[in-house]
Amino acid sequence: MTKHRQETVRAGELDVGFLDSGDGVPLLLVHGGESDRTQFATLRAGLGAGIRAISYDQRDSGITVNPPVPYTPEVLADDLVDLLDALGLARAHLLGTSFGGAVAQHAARRHPERVASLVLVATTPSYAMGSAAIDELLEMSHEDRQQAAADYFFTPEGQAGQRARPAGTLTRRTPEQSVRRHDAARRHEIRDGLGGITAPTLIVHGTQDRLAPYEGALLMERRIPNAELCPIEGGRHGIAVEFADTVAHRVREFLGVEGHG
Repeated sequence: MTKHRQETVRAGELDVGFLDSGDGVPLLLVHGGESDRTQFATLRAGLGAGIRAISYDQRDSGITVNPPVPYTPEVLADDLVDLLDALGLARAHLLGTSFGGAVAQHAARRHPERVASLVLVATTPSYAMGSAAIDELLEMSHEDRQQAAADYFFTPEGQAGQRARPAGTLTRRTPEQSVRRHDAARRHEIRDGLGGITAPTLIVHGTQDRLAPYEGALLMERRIPNAELCPIEGGRHGIAVEFADTVAHRVREFLGVEGHG
């Protein structure tokens, strides 16, 4: 039977909540700016045998406990490595969605020896390359953001389907937590550092992403030395949910576990 653990571990100065399921190559799932460790339920179900999928709560997310001080994407990248240490993992594959992809980029740049490979899903190399809609969403209340999210996350067909539940991908935070998270997001800038990412990289991006425009994916493909781009035609920002089967299949191929079933 596949194990599925949920617990907290001391990692650096944080008590980090995480979910740990499956056996095989370690794949650390890095959630988006407004989400938490539970974001990957749909994708996790499709990852299948041969992968140990670990999702965790970043600062000011879920059940993680952290000091009430500002931080940057670089700090979040270092937190990620502290978690690998706490879990006894010398290296892991990273999969980050949206702002989680930003954190994963910084981790791969700052700690190349700890990153076996990188999967960047619906993300950007720079907050400045995001659309104006990101600022609009960040300024909304939690309730208004839940209402507005569907059209940004999913295609019309996806919104009509059973998987289009964007409210489930958003976590509630205190105003102070939200301020720190949003400030960190606005500090994301790694365009000039992409050439220093040495890990094999798979970029999965919807061609109609209205929050992280497709141009950012093309830039990452050009500048990251060992990168390949997998476009999802017509996909919007929530491709890891709406197109979870496609994303999971590409991840399995990329990690070389497709033969495990």
